[in-house]
Amino acid sequence: MLDPPLGPYDHVQGHTDAPLTLLKYGDFECPYCRDAAPVIEEVRAELGDRLRFAFRHFPLAELHPHALAAATASEMAALEGRFWPMHASLYAPGPPRLTQADLREHAVRAGVDPDSVVWPRTRAVEDRVEADFNSGVRSGVRGTPTLFVNGEVYRGPVTVDLLLDALTSTTAAQ
Repeated sequence: MLDPPLGPYDHVQGHTDAPLTLLKYGDFECPYCRDAAPVIEEVRAELGDRLRFAFRHFPLAELHPHALAAATASEMAALEGRFWPMHASLYAPGPPRLTQADLREHAVRAGVDPDSVVWPRTRAVEDRVEADFNSGVRSGVRGTPTLFVNGEVYRGPVTVDLLLDALTSTTAAQ
């Protein structure tokens, strides 16, 4: 079960009253999260206004040395209302580019001051990333990506068809 449920503190695309919800706990350096990003975009395009998509941070810093810096960089962009452009840039196709110099480039593409997304300025948002991570632990997240479909953990393969089926079948059953 998702703990806490989606709220005003979350990064959300779509209408708050959309009947379908997909939430991703992700890590910007995780190859599986990167593979899931275009799948989720296709699901979003298919469902349109019926879907609300949310993202929470779950940086696996032991495995991915740049994940925490990327998460805090995206949160600094969020302070300027640019989380989603930064999210898109960080998950752009190709291998992850997440060094401090790379994060500055992502910031420019997202329309954010490049000096704002690197340490030490990112200390201001470390608690926000930690709060997401802790909510993931409480929600049973063990790795990335972990998806929640309409509030329940999704355990299937991350494909467009299976996600569409999961999203629409749970709504029909309610």
